Order: sequence, then structure tokens, then C-alpha cells
Amino acid sequence: GNAMALTTFLARGVSHWAGGQGLARLSRTVGPVLSTKSYSNMKTYVPSPGDEETRVVTLLPGDGIGPEVVSCVEQVVSELAAPIKFEKMEVSGANPDGTPLDEVPRAVIDSIERNRVCLKGTLWAPLYKENTNTQSLNVLLRKQLDLYVNLVHAFSIPGVKTRHKDIDIVIIRENTEGEYSGLEHEVVPGVVESLKVITEKNSRRIAEYAFAYAQMTNRKKVTAVHKANIMKLGDGQFLSVCRETALKFPNIEFEEMIVDATCMRLVSNPEHFDVMVTPNLYGNLVCNVAAGLAGGAGVVPGVNIGDDIAIFEQGKSEMPSSSSFTT
Repeated sequence: GNAMALTTFLARGVSHWAGGQGLARLSRTVGPVLSTKSYSNMKTYVPSPGDEETRVVTLLPGDGIGPEVVSCVEQVVSELAAPIKFEKMEVSGANPDGTPLDEVPRAVIDSIERNRVCLKGTLWAPLYKENTNTQSLNVLLRKQLDLYVNLVHAFSIPGVKTRHKDIDIVIIRENTEGEYSGLEHEVVPGVVESLKVITEKNSRRIAEYAFAYAQMTNRKKVTAVHKANIMKLGDGQFLSVCRETALKFPNIEFEEMIVDATCMRLVSNPEHFDVMVTPNLYGNLVCNVAAGLAGGAGVVPGVNIGDDIAIFEQGKSEMPSSSSFTT
């Protein structure tokens, strides 16, 4: 009863919010999502109010608190009579015996490829286990569907108490390589090599996406986050590509910032940032800091984007406080 009352209250609140600036700000991020096929158009993944056509969306409740959160989403969508129909797929990051899955079920991939839009809760990610190098289904989904853009929008929400006001930061993170390449091995007992892969191709497409997004959403500045002072070849290549791309967008201010300085500036002066473009791991760190500034993981929207597919989720994942779960 209390849960349903809260859901009804939230739905009414969202309806009221839709008439003001709140939804307008949010819709600029998750309503029109920039197509990665053509930077001259915006691709709409979400139907507009009043559309007669119903959008079928793949729904992955996920693990941990995911099913509870997704259940509330379903109730809010129902209360709003939104033109969305969910195709629910039950999938967990772990087998019944607790061992991690090593591949995304084919039925899940087929559903996402058919509908092109997915809403997901967090899937369980395995911690270190001896002789195991299994990646989480979250990472495997991004790689298998080539969702190379992770876009997170951290912004101030009325009624959510935070230390800083007027936060409005878009973080665009390369989503398929870097330290998340999953290339690790033990050379000899006690010595592990973990490879970080940075390619010109993936650096260029994420840089072009970031600048095109900034231009189409009337953003003024793009900050390239890096550690090229230490990783001179890998991060140096990423930074070099960002510099080249910036020349194609003379109306967008461009700056470079080392990742540790970025984190310090975020907590002291978040208003400094507009759009940020980052390699994979740095983006994960920066997104967590930005989510904390905006009020927490549950209030920050995010999306993983490929040429034809978008998977929407929390901007940062949050699982129960338990050694069994991690993101």
C-alpha cells in the first residue's frame, strides 16, 4: 500500500515536473540521443507525449536492488499512461550456483536488437576469483552490441539537497576498450600483466561524438580528461585525437585536464565543467564523483549508445552493501 502510494505520488510529481524546466533539461539528454551513424541528425529513442505509436522496450530488471527499482519504474510508466510496452527478460549476472555467466543469453541480445531500446538494472559483476577472468554482463553487453558511448548527465534536481547548486555536467565516456579490454594474464606466479588498449579509431569516434553532442545541444565547452603525462603513448593518442577533433568545431571551447586534477576540480568547483570526454576507466571514476555531487547514483540518468541501439540505466550503478555484489 505504501509503495503504491509512493509510486502514485512520484507519477504525479513527474507529470507536474514535465510542465516545467526539469523534464526539459532531462529530455535534452535521454529523449533525443545523438545518432552515432550520422552526426547531422538526432535520433529519438523515446516517444513524445501524444504519440499514438507504442514503443516496445526491452526490460532487464537485473540483480540486487534492480528488480525493486524496475518495479517502481513500471508502476510510474503505468500511472503516466506512457506509450511504452515492456518486453521483460529475466537475466542475472550469475548462474544458480553463484558462478558468473560468461556470455549474454542469446534471447536477451535478440530482444535488444529487435527493439533497439533497453532499460536495465545493474547485473551482478564477479569479484576476483582465482584463475577467473570473466567480465560482467554489463561490460559484455556494451562490447557485443558495440555500445561505444556511455553518456551520463549529472544535474541538480529541485528538492535533492546537495553541497553544490546548478550542477549541469555531461560526461561522455569511451565504453569498449581501455582498462576494460579484459586482457589480463599471470606471466609467472605472482606477476600479472593487465593490458590497456587505446585505438585511434575508438578515440576518434568518441571525440567526434562528444563535440557533435556539445554543438547540437548548445553546450559551450568540451574537456578532454587524460593521464598523458604518465601514459604518454596510450593517453597521448587519445588526447591527440581530441585536439584534432576540436579543430573541426571552432565554436566549441576545448580544454585538457589530467584526471586527478579533474576530480579535485569537480568537488571544489563543478560549475567549471560542461561536457567531458574521457577514456573508459577515467570516465567511470569521474561519473561516480559527479553522481555524488548531484545527489547519488539513483538520481543520475545514463545511456549506453551504439549506431542503432541504446540501453538506458542509472548513470552510476549501485548494488546492496554485500561482499557478493559489486559494480
